[in-house]
Amino acid sequence: MHNDVTRRTFLAALSASTAGVLTGGLQKIVAAASASTSKSEETFLLGGDVLVNRLGFGAMRLTGEGIWGWPPDRENAKKVLRRAVELGVNFIDTADAYGPETNELLIAEALYPYPKGLVIATKGGQTRPGPGQWEQNGRPEYLTQAVDKSLKRLKLERIDLWQLHRIDRKVPVEESLGAIKKAQDAGKIRHVGLSEVSAAEIEQAKKVVPIVSIQNRYNFTDRESEAALNYCQKEKMGFIPWAPIGGSGSRSLSKAGNALEAEAKRHNVSVVQLALAWLLQRSPVMLPIPGTSSLAHLEENMAAEKLQLSADEWKRIEGLGRPHGIL
Repeated sequence: MHNDVTRRTFLAALSASTAGVLTGGLQKIVAAASASTSKSEETFLLGGDVLVNRLGFGAMRLTGEGIWGWPPDRENAKKVLRRAVELGVNFIDTADAYGPETNELLIAEALYPYPKGLVIATKGGQTRPGPGQWEQNGRPEYLTQAVDKSLKRLKLERIDLWQLHRIDRKVPVEESLGAIKKAQDAGKIRHVGLSEVSAAEIEQAKKVVPIVSIQNRYNFTDRESEAALNYCQKEKMGFIPWAPIGGSGSRSLSKAGNALEAEAKRHNVSVVQLALAWLLQRSPVMLPIPGTSSLAHLEENMAAEKLQLSADEWKRIEGLGRPHGIL
């Protein structure tokens, strides 16, 4: 956990046209990084050889309702992806189940040919019977096909990070990951990750194939994966928190009345920005992937990267999200 960081001075505001549409009614600001910010604080070496900026982008929301079909405004969705890259994102997370398939196709539409250094992480192992419905499929033959189809949709020769979307309890994980190991050996996958797993399940998977990252739900008020995060930090594995700002609906941290409101006002930032800054300082292996279909919210999210909290500020905010705090 970064406790040696110092608070940055906020120097620049977002344009009035952007600030006017940001949520929460607070002034949305971009903080300038101080000279003391080191490159190691801003980046992470995934798998020991893939350098990513720690604040990435989750593309799941660039779909239709129920994570189904194309987004309502396809051109705007492509603008969001391109703007994310312009703002410094070089780690984009997707999955073959988002759409299904449309999310991977959209990324290729918007960004191919890809800029140098852009890492697209995708996932496989879930199927979609309909909007809002998800089912696991960890059969080796299915996963083998899933890798090939993702490569084609994304127009890639090799997937930098392929993640098993969920462990299929009907299939031994050794069989599921055995197929992925073959794909890796064939040069189709660079690195392998897991999603929604425990430390024990990571250990089990490592017996089949090297695991460089996990993607579990984790945010300011939902810390059930604390043990898995600590394991990743110890092993220097990437920890990708999905729903880093609480997701949609009632659990979203952008909703009024949450524990961070007073602290956000104190720092003159939005609750979302403070929640993302807290995550980035929670652990050097943390790789948040906030997603949005809004250009304004994208700008707001990315500004959080420059917000730094002193050790005392971080501890005070940390305590608000614990069970005894106001959730």
